[in-house]
Amino acid sequence: MGDVDLVIVGAGPSGLFAAYYAGFRGFSTVVIDALPEPGGQITAMYPEKVIYDVAGFPAIRGRELVANLVAQAAPFRPTYLLGVRAEGLDRDPDGRPLLTLSNGETLRCGAILITGGLGSFTPRPLPCAADWSGAGLVYFVPELNVLAGKHVVIVGGGDSAFDWALALQPIAESVTIVHRRDAFRAHAGTVAKVRALPVDILVNAQVTRIIGDGAVTAVEVTVKGEEPRTLPADGVVAALGFTADLGPLADWGLTLDHRHIVVDSTMVTNLPRIFAAGDITEYPGKVRLIATGFGEAATAVNNAAPIINPAAHLFPGHSSDAG
Repeated sequence: MGDVDLVIVGAGPSGLFAAYYAGFRGFSTVVIDALPEPGGQITAMYPEKVIYDVAGFPAIRGRELVANLVAQAAPFRPTYLLGVRAEGLDRDPDGRPLLTLSNGETLRCGAILITGGLGSFTPRPLPCAADWSGAGLVYFVPELNVLAGKHVVIVGGGDSAFDWALALQPIAESVTIVHRRDAFRAHAGTVAKVRALPVDILVNAQVTRIIGDGAVTAVEVTVKGEEPRTLPADGVVAALGFTADLGPLADWGLTLDHRHIVVDSTMVTNLPRIFAAGDITEYPGKVRLIATGFGEAATAVNNAAPIINPAAHLFPGHSSDAG
């Protein structure tokens, strides 16, 4: 069992900024996320999309924002447990939370801060890939360079699919979008940009087979009313969306409003030593924006500080004075 001052459940923007603030307050910090990369929804869904409402940045790509947040927290050396879920919640004799994880670890926490956004979310699987265990199939692209110079097939018709097409077209050998309908959920402006590029778009179509021995080399695509065709493919991006739920957190006894965790103005939940911040929270006047989540994260960490360390003050001091 490991002891840690603050466990942050969720490595999206709010969680990453909370990791910085916890380090600034001198706390040992563990950040947990079910996804294999930090960034939450941004990394999984729109890493190349430009964000315009982050204070101090007239425009910044999602991937750059996540990298900056990780760099901001890095001097304080938070521990990242990625690809791991928070599971059970218990208490030690002193009332400190005991958090069990999907990897079998148990953490004794001074406090827990839930910044899970939509909750634990997992990609919708590509039906034909149920038995595929080789390389080349991904559900999001942590690094664009891994697909540079390759034939890429993107499956889906939403914002993620078209964002990936825009980002990959300049560096890939070829990009093909395969969508099972003839209408798209993606923003019309993004669809128009992709249509203006040398990107093949196959509608009323499905990828029915992945071909390769250990790694993808081609896919079989079936367009409605036509015979199956084979397309070269070194990489398949299954941009089919995600399913989200609170997972085991729903059984912790938290007060919920639908899928959201109810907090007060200090970001504390109904459970002692358990805080929440970001899109996952609910309170009167709640506005779900990245900008709001940053403020909530700072509020949560600073209100947790006197609970983690009774000698600590609520006000953290000014970072410019700390150097």
